Amino acid sequence: MRNPRMWIGIFCGGILTVMLMMYRFKGAILAGILLVSIISWPRDTAVTYFPNTNVGNSKFEFFKKVVDFHPIQRTLNVQDWNVGGYSGAFGLAFITFLYVDILDCTGTLYSMARFANLIDEETQDFEGSSVAYMVDALSISVGAVFGTPPVTAFVESGAGISEGGKTGLTAMSTGLCFFISIFFAPIFASIPPWATGCVLILVGSMMVRAVVEINWRYIGDAIPAFITLALMPFTYSIADGLIGGVCSYILINTLIWVLEKVSGGRIVPHNKHEKDPWTWRIPGGILPPWVRRLLKGKKDFWRAVENTSASNAEPRPLEKTASSEQGGSMNGKDRDVGETITPHGGKSS
Repeated sequence: MRNPRMWIGIFCGGILTVMLMMYRFKGAILAGILLVSIISWPRDTAVTYFPNTNVGNSKFEFFKKVVDFHPIQRTLNVQDWNVGGYSGAFGLAFITFLYVDILDCTGTLYSMARFANLIDEETQDFEGSSVAYMVDALSISVGAVFGTPPVTAFVESGAGISEGGKTGLTAMSTGLCFFISIFFAPIFASIPPWATGCVLILVGSMMVRAVVEINWRYIGDAIPAFITLALMPFTYSIADGLIGGVCSYILINTLIWVLEKVSGGRIVPHNKHEKDPWTWRIPGGILPPWVRRLLKGKKDFWRAVENTSASNAEPRPLEKTASSEQGGSMNGKDRDVGETITPHGGKSS
């Protein structure tokens, strides 16, 4: 509690950022990170990121370079395809990494899409989800060749979404900035963790509003959701949280279904009517729309089929005929029986 770095992060990176966000200041999150970083860079201060130690001196020497670039030598294309000697261990590792990446990517993509209000309420999907998965798969494969950590979707994208970025242009701009940051690695590598910690907490506080959509009234839905929320931070893994939530949901609701069937419908939860409806039937089918268009032979399968029936229909004439039973006035003016109101506002008898 007496660490000055913590208080710098709380007030300059947290409270100040919150105030800027409340007044809709553009770049509030970035401003908080930069302020804390600038305060922490000078040496011989209580909050410095470069203390007078061997590690601190090494970090400061790297920081003074400002611009630095070195080729990839030790991790580029370091692969061993002789997997025969590993027997079943290779298959186990392969399946483990596969499902961890799928669940991690799924949790990140759908949480970000819901945070950006891009989820279709009918299909519970978002536009371009298939392309997003393919891009993630390609990126993580290329990243493995370069020997980098997994190049996949990360929840830090919520910071950009909170600033209003919801289109592909935002992702392209972010990628360009990442490319530029390669050459300014000494600067970006010297951003202290207490400069970004409060920002991630703020992003999490904005994302947690989605929990109000959880059906807390029915315990068969509430417990799996709570297990998912609790396991993710405590296990440091989105995949572990999803596995815990899915398994608990299947176990609880399967036992309830079995008891109901065995008892002939006499043993059921008292508030089963409050359970969220669920079905394995996906509206529109399992295959994404672009795959169905491709199978049908559509050349530009990436384009959605436009409904031209409404646009080709001829507009109906806007005519109203007054009968003897419609006596009175229209638009505050009296009109005679038998008059026709034309689309141009004129009268004809």
